[in-house]
Amino acid sequence: MSAALDQTANRKGIFSSATSLLFNAPKVDPQVAKTNLNAGTAAVAAAGLSAAVANPAGGQLMIDRASGYANYPSMNANYAGFQAPPEIQHPKVKLITVLASDGKSGESMELAYVNHKVIGNGSFGVVNHVKLVEPSSRASATNIRSSEEMNVSAAIKKVLQDKRFKNRELQIMRLVSHPNIVGLRAFFYSNGEKKDEVYLNLVLEYMPETLYRANRHYTKAGQSMPILIIKLYIYQVLRSLAYIHSLGICHRDIKPQNLLVDPVSGIVKLCDFGSAKILVADEPNISYICSRYYRAPELIFGCTNYGVSIDMWSTGCVMSELMLGSPIFAGESSVDQLVEIIKILGTPTCDQVKSMNENYAAYNFPIIKASPWPKVFRNRQVPTDFGNLLSRMFEYIPKLRATAMDAMSAPFFDELRLPTCRLPNGEKLPELFDFSPLELSIRPDLNATLIPPHAEEAFQLRGISLSKFQPSPDEKSA
Repeated sequence: MSAALDQTANRKGIFSSATSLLFNAPKVDPQVAKTNLNAGTAAVAAAGLSAAVANPAGGQLMIDRASGYANYPSMNANYAGFQAPPEIQHPKVKLITVLASDGKSGESMELAYVNHKVIGNGSFGVVNHVKLVEPSSRASATNIRSSEEMNVSAAIKKVLQDKRFKNRELQIMRLVSHPNIVGLRAFFYSNGEKKDEVYLNLVLEYMPETLYRANRHYTKAGQSMPILIIKLYIYQVLRSLAYIHSLGICHRDIKPQNLLVDPVSGIVKLCDFGSAKILVADEPNISYICSRYYRAPELIFGCTNYGVSIDMWSTGCVMSELMLGSPIFAGESSVDQLVEIIKILGTPTCDQVKSMNENYAAYNFPIIKASPWPKVFRNRQVPTDFGNLLSRMFEYIPKLRATAMDAMSAPFFDELRLPTCRLPNGEKLPELFDFSPLELSIRPDLNATLIPPHAEEAFQLRGISLSKFQPSPDEKSA
């Protein structure tokens, strides 16, 4: 036991001398940094980093406070018979009326709603599930109780404002519009309890679940999420990313808690753009971004000129988590996160390290071999095309990492393109191929793969000619 504790203590101290190096690369003396890092990586090898793949002791998921429905029924492997629990009926409700702005046009509008319950909170603020009230129902506010009178659910995210800056989340939410991104219905401002406190309230489309909780329902029941459902969910995440990436937007916080799902219909929507940013070439960005378990290695190395490919790494982490039932890289600290990555993917080469941060090109890491995917996912039969896609998403060199469109066209998702494909409960899949002209313009060379023959007629009915979307000269020569 003592030997095991000693090894754990040794392992937790891995790279401790190099912590400042990882987050402040430009400020560190290269020679000192090299000495510290080599000492740290030697400790990695000594700690048996190449041993069996396992999550570190104490590597726990952050508590998801967005509790959702109480007494949520356990879901079996195919969601058969799934029903959302009944809404709680309050004997008395308080009607709140505010002057708001339309989410897209910005036009003034009167918004009336009834608070239902808190469904999320954190450092950003609080999220309430509310019921929007139709104008015809407002006259008798004390009697508003029926579902017919409060038939539109919404989520209101309340965020404290910093007067020195424009709210980036609001700007981006007003810009985007996509089937797999939670919609902004309206927004308004309210005063806080303290003097000069101002809150921005985002009135958002409501979704009943998060992917984090949906996955937990399976793990708590001792089950694994069906591979078809994993394909369905991740495909829609990728589609949302392909869209925002085409606009130059990087989400920077892809994780299961920020992916909303409707388990009955199978629809997924990306939410929480509080960390999102429109990336501009040659403009530095902070590297301490993204939740730890889903953080791309270039961020751990302190890279400030990263691109949207960090979202693809995070999505690979989410996809792995759905297959495993727990995070694939569960580091106890930012530095330990790199250790967890190396344990599974192996030691990055000098060129790979340089691509993540050129300040580390000369540093040596202990040579650790990559673990084969069947060993990593040893408790499940993992399709070969799943491992192939994951390898492309977990590419160390950011520029070689699969793009969202690349991933969507991968063979792993071919099952979704079959005309006979259905949800495990026998219902039809949600709409997956209703691409907009913008989406069709991102990678025209992949449209033939992305759009199955049975979906082509829908484009004709919309007056969209698929033949006009042709690969650019650069794509043809690629």
